[in-house]
Amino acid sequence: MAPRRGCKKCFLRKQQRDKQHCTCMKKHGNKLLRRIDLTIMSVNRVHNTDTEQSVDYSVEYSVQEGRAREVTVLQSSCCSCLPRAVRLTFTPDSLERLYQNYFRRQRQDNLLVLAMFAALFNSFIIIMCAVVYTEDKLAMVVVAAVGLAADIVLYALCWFQKLPASPVSRGAVPYILWLMVTVHVLCYMGLNYERFHHASDSVGWQAFFNFSSFLTLPLNLVPLLLLTALSSGIHTLVLGVIVAQRFEDNLQGPMLVRQLFANIMLYLCAAMVGVMSYYMADRKYRTAFLEARQSLEVKLTLEEQSTQQEELLLSILPKHIADEMLEGMKNQADQQEVQQQQFNTMYMYRHENVSILFADIVGFTQLSSTCSAQELVKLLNELFARFDKLASDHHQLRIKILGDCYYCICGLPDFREDHAACSIMMGLAMVEAISYVRDKTKTDVDMRVGVHSGKVLGGVLGQKRWQFDVWSTDVTVANKMESGGIPGRVHISQSTMDSLHGEFELETGNGGERCEYLLEKGIETYLVLVPKQGASGPNGKAPSRLSNRNSNQLINTTATNGNAASPQATPTECKQERTKMVEEKVINSRLQQELLERESQQILMDHQINPVSLRFVDGKLEEQYSSEKEKRSGAAFCCCMIVLFFITAMQVLIDPQLAVNYVTFVIGEVLLLILTVCSMAAIFPKMFSKRLVSFSTWIDRTRWARNTWAMAAIFVLTMVVIADMLSCGPPAIRVSNSTSGTILESFGDQSCAENPKHYSFMAVMSLIATAMLVQVSQLIKLGLMVLVVTATGAVNIYSWRDIYDLNDYIQFASYRSSIVPSKYLMTMMIIVMMIGFYFFARHLERQSRKLFLWKVGVHDQKEKVFEMRRWNEALVTNMLPEHVAQHFLGSKKRDEELYSQSYDEIGVMFASIPNFSDFYTEESINNGGLECLRILNEIISDFDSLLDRDEFRFITKIKTIGSTYMAASGLTPESNTNGYSNRKPEDQSRIERWQHLADLADFALAMKVTLNNLNKQSFNNFMLRIGLNKGGVLAGVIGARKPHYDIWGNTVNVASRMESTGVMGNIQVVETCYDILKEYGFRFVRRGPIFVKGKGELLTFFMKGKDNPNSNGVPVTTALPHQVGDVS
Repeated sequence: MAPRRGCKKCFLRKQQRDKQHCTCMKKHGNKLLRRIDLTIMSVNRVHNTDTEQSVDYSVEYSVQEGRAREVTVLQSSCCSCLPRAVRLTFTPDSLERLYQNYFRRQRQDNLLVLAMFAALFNSFIIIMCAVVYTEDKLAMVVVAAVGLAADIVLYALCWFQKLPASPVSRGAVPYILWLMVTVHVLCYMGLNYERFHHASDSVGWQAFFNFSSFLTLPLNLVPLLLLTALSSGIHTLVLGVIVAQRFEDNLQGPMLVRQLFANIMLYLCAAMVGVMSYYMADRKYRTAFLEARQSLEVKLTLEEQSTQQEELLLSILPKHIADEMLEGMKNQADQQEVQQQQFNTMYMYRHENVSILFADIVGFTQLSSTCSAQELVKLLNELFARFDKLASDHHQLRIKILGDCYYCICGLPDFREDHAACSIMMGLAMVEAISYVRDKTKTDVDMRVGVHSGKVLGGVLGQKRWQFDVWSTDVTVANKMESGGIPGRVHISQSTMDSLHGEFELETGNGGERCEYLLEKGIETYLVLVPKQGASGPNGKAPSRLSNRNSNQLINTTATNGNAASPQATPTECKQERTKMVEEKVINSRLQQELLERESQQILMDHQINPVSLRFVDGKLEEQYSSEKEKRSGAAFCCCMIVLFFITAMQVLIDPQLAVNYVTFVIGEVLLLILTVCSMAAIFPKMFSKRLVSFSTWIDRTRWARNTWAMAAIFVLTMVVIADMLSCGPPAIRVSNSTSGTILESFGDQSCAENPKHYSFMAVMSLIATAMLVQVSQLIKLGLMVLVVTATGAVNIYSWRDIYDLNDYIQFASYRSSIVPSKYLMTMMIIVMMIGFYFFARHLERQSRKLFLWKVGVHDQKEKVFEMRRWNEALVTNMLPEHVAQHFLGSKKRDEELYSQSYDEIGVMFASIPNFSDFYTEESINNGGLECLRILNEIISDFDSLLDRDEFRFITKIKTIGSTYMAASGLTPESNTNGYSNRKPEDQSRIERWQHLADLADFALAMKVTLNNLNKQSFNNFMLRIGLNKGGVLAGVIGARKPHYDIWGNTVNVASRMESTGVMGNIQVVETCYDILKEYGFRFVRRGPIFVKGKGELLTFFMKGKDNPNSNGVPVTTALPHQVGDVS
C-alpha cells in the first residue's frame, strides 16, 4: 500500500538514498554469507593415503545448531580379499542399509538392459540358423524362440514396472534372469555345435554375459562374483568334457588345456573389468546418494529457515504487513535498476473498531533498586513473556514495549466483535500477574491499565529497526487513560464501555481529575470492578489464574553477559544417545521418502533432450554438463590396460611362439600407461607434478580433450589386436586319404591359425573396454565401437578369409555347407554385441544426465537456502542490531533465555518533532491522517539513510516512539570501546574512547540539516528537539520469541529528560557531555540549571554547531537551522 503523491522531492537525493539502501542490503547479504557455517563432511575416512585421495565423496552440509550429521566411509570387514577401494561402506549401519536398498533400486532399471542383451543373443541364434536352415537345427531354433519370448516378457514386466512387489519375489528376479542367460549360453553351446565341438564354442558370449552381469544385475558384489564363477566354471567344465570326448588319442590334450586356460583368461578379464565397472557404478551412486542426503539437509534447513523467518517476522509484524514487506523487498532486489519514486514505500492500513490497551508498571524504580541490572532485564523478560502469552490467550496483538510500559491492541488485523471485553480481560490478567511479582519481590509494584476503543492506522515507518506501531488520536486517548488510571485497576473510556455488552461491573473512574487531557476532551471514564458472577470471558471461560504460583522462576534466575542463560540441566549421555538414534531414524525415514520421490520424478521429461544425441536442448545446461569433471576416467583407462594384459595372456596360451604378441603388448601397455597417468594425475595430485596435475584437470573438464584421450586409448587397443591378427599367417596343410575320404591336417608351429575365433574374442574385450569409457558420450562410444567392429570384420572377412575357410573345413568337413561360415558368424557376433553395448551406453548416459540434473537441483536448493538466509539477515538486522542478531540467527531460544550486555560508556540520543502533533489531523483531506504519516515516514526514512554513511557506523538506531527517534552510540563492536578494543580503557585517550559520542553529536546535527531540507521540499516547518547524554547502560533483548531490543539505565532516563525539557530547534546536553564534546570542536551556549523530574536541578547546555577547520587551519562555523540564542 504505497500510493504516490506529488511531493517536490529532489530526484538526485532520492537516487543516492536508494543506492545506499541497496548497498546496505548487499552488505548484509555478504556478511551473512561469511557467517554461514558450511561444514565439509569428508566421507573418505580411509587411512590409506592413495585411497583417501581417490575417494571423491566430499559433500557440503548446512549445519544448524543441534543438527550436524556425520557420514563416514569405512573399510568393510567382509571381502578382505578385494581391493581396499571397493570395500567402502557408510556408517552408521542404518545408512549403509538404506544406501544398499537405493543402489539396488537404481540398478533395477538395468535389468531391462540384460533382458535386451538376452533377446539380442537369442535373435542372433535364430537368424544364424535361419540363414542356412537344416532340420537338425530345429531344436536350437525352438529353444532360442522360447528364450526370446521369455526375454520379451521379462523386458515388458520391467518396462511397465509390473514385477512382483514383495521383497522376496523382487529379489529373486535377478537370479532368475541370470539362470535364463546361463541356460541360453549352455543350450547354444550344446545344440548348435552338437557334432563338431571346439574349445572356442560360445566362449565370446560367455565372456560377454559375465561382464554384463556386473553391469546390470542389482546384486551385491559378492553374489555377482559367485554367480560369475559358477557360470564360467560350468561352461568351462562342460566344454572341456565334450571336446575331450572327440579326441581319439591324448596328443591333443595339452592343446585343449591351453585353449581352456585361454578361455579362462577371457573370463577373468571380463570379471575383473566387471568388478571395476561395479566399483565405478557404486562410486557414482554413493555420490548421488550423498547428494540426495545433502538435498534433504538443505530442504530441512530451508524449512527451518522459512519457519524461523516467519516466526520472527510475525512476532513483530502482523502477517499482512510482513507478507507485503517481504514481497516488496524481493521485488526491489529483483529489479535491475532501482526505479525512481517520489516517496519511500510505506506499509500502513486503517483499522476500525479496535481496543487499545496501555499498561505501565507502577513502582518500577523501587523494583529496579532491589536487583541488579541483569536480574532486572531477566525479570522484565519473563514478565513480558508472560504478558505475551496472556496476549495470545486474549487475542491481543502486542505493539511495543516502552521501557516498563506494555501496550497491545485487539481487533487487528482481524475484526473481533468482543474486542473491548478481550482487552479488559487482558488488563485484569496483567494486574493478577504483577501481584505475583509483588508477593515474591516484597516490593510495592502494581499495574496501571488503561483501555480505549476507536480506530487506528497500523503499520511500519522508516527503513531500519522495523516495529509495528499504531497512530491515531484514539491511541493518544488510550495512553492518557493509562496515565490517568489507578494502580491495580483497569481504567476504560466511554467508547470502550459502549462496546461492551454488560460483561463487567463498572464504577465511575473520574479520570479527568488525574489527567488534564481527559478533562479537556471531556472523556468520561470508568473503572472495572470484577466480572459479574458467572460471567465468562471472551473464550467462554472465567479469567484464568496465574499458573505455578509457587515457582521462584521470576526471581531465582541467572543471566550471563552477552550470552543466553538456561536453568535447565544438561541431559545424560544415555538420553543423548537415544535422542541421536531417534533423530537418525527420522532423517533416514525422510531420506528414504526423498529418494523414492526423486526416483518417481520424470526429471528428463522436464528438460528437453535430443532423442538421438541425448544432448540437452538448453545450450547452457549442456555446456555445464560437458564441463563436469569425470573423476572415474582414470579407472576406465586402467580397464584398457587390463584388457590388453589378459588378451596378451590368452594369445600366449594359444601361440606362445608368436613374437609379435610380446612386442605389441609392451608398446601398447606403455602407450596406455601414459594415457592413464595423464588421466589419473588429477585424482592423486600429491604423486605428480603440478604441471601434470593441471594438464590432467584440463583433460577432465574439456570435452574434446576427453574424447581425444578416449579415442587414443581404443585406437591403441584396436591396433594391437589387428597387429596380432595380421601377424598370424595361414598354416601348412597336409592332405591324406582315409577310408572316410580326403582329410586335411595342419602342421607347424602357428597355433594361432588353428584358433582364429579366439582372436575375434579379442574384439569382444575391446568392446568391453570401450563400454567402460564413462567420460565420453554415447555417440563417441558408438564411433569407437564401429572402429573396432570394422577393423576386426575387415580382417575376418578379407585378411583371414583363408584361415577361417580352412578352419571350417577341418572342423566341420562336409557339414560346412549347412552352417554360416565362421568369418561371418564371428563378425555378426561382434556386431550384435556392439548393438547391445550401444543400447547400454545410451541407458548409462540417460542415467548420468538424470544424476546431473538431480545435482543441479541440489545446487539450486542450496542457493535458495543462501537467499533465504540473506533475507533472514536483512530482516533480523532491521529489527535487531547486527551483533545482537548473531545471537539469535539460526538458533532456537526459549522465552526464559535472553541476551544482555552491560556498557560503561554509551551515548544516547532522543530526537522528537514536537510540532508534528499539530500537523497530524484525521480529516478526509489527508486520507484520515494517512498522508500525514507518509510525511513522517519520509522524515524517519531520511534519518535512517544517514546511518548508512561510514562516519555514522558506530551509531545504532534503537526505535521510534511516535515522532520520536531514539539512537545510541558505542554499542557495536566496531566502536572499539566498552571492552571491544584490544587495548585497556586506561591505555586509550579520552578522544579515542568517546569518538562514538562525537559521531552521535554529528548525527544529531545531520538530522537537523536533513529535516530542514525536507521542510523546503515539502513546504513544512517541522523542528527537532534533541537530547543527548552519555554514561553506562544495560542493553538486552526481551522475549526470544517476540524479541525486543532496548537499552535501560539512568543514562537513558536523563537523555529522555534532556529531550522533553529542551527547546525546539536545539540540542540539549548535560554538563558531562559538554565537557567531552567541546574537545571535538562542538560549540555550545550555556542554558543553565533546569529541573529534571527524579534528578533535581541539572546544568545543561545547547549545542550550536561544530567548527570544522578549512585548508588554512581557520575554523569554519557550520550553519544550522532553527538555533536559539544564548539562554540563561
